Order: sequence, then C-alpha cells, then structure tokens
Amino acid sequence: MSEIIIDTYLCSGCATCVEMCPDVFRMDEVTEKAELVTVSPVITDEVHQAAAYCPEKCIEIIE
Repeated sequence: MSEIIIDTYLCSGCATCVEMCPDVFRMDEVTEKAELVTVSPVITDEVHQAAAYCPEKCIEIIE
C-alpha cells in the first residue's frame, strides 16, 4: 500500500504542492502547513513531481 508522509516540521508553507496537486494537497488553515486532502490519495506522476519540487523536501512517498 502506498502512503504519503508530510513532515510538517520541515514544511515552510510555500504551497508548491497545493499548486501542483490541489486534489491531493491543501494548506491547513491553522498551522499554514501542507496536509493531505484525503487519507489515501492516488499517487500519480504529478504527486511525485510535487514531492520533487518541494523546496524543503518534506514530502515522502512510500510505495
């Protein structure tokens, strides 16, 4: 089973992942950090790209 882990300690709140994959990532209104829209999102090439473009490298995809 695939999983996406976001290290919210490292997340700077830049929202690059949200811009690239708004169906998978969103910003938490309280913490201003990235979070998942659903518990088990479909991991597509776009999700891999969002993780790669994250400037803080706080998105980990376990497959």
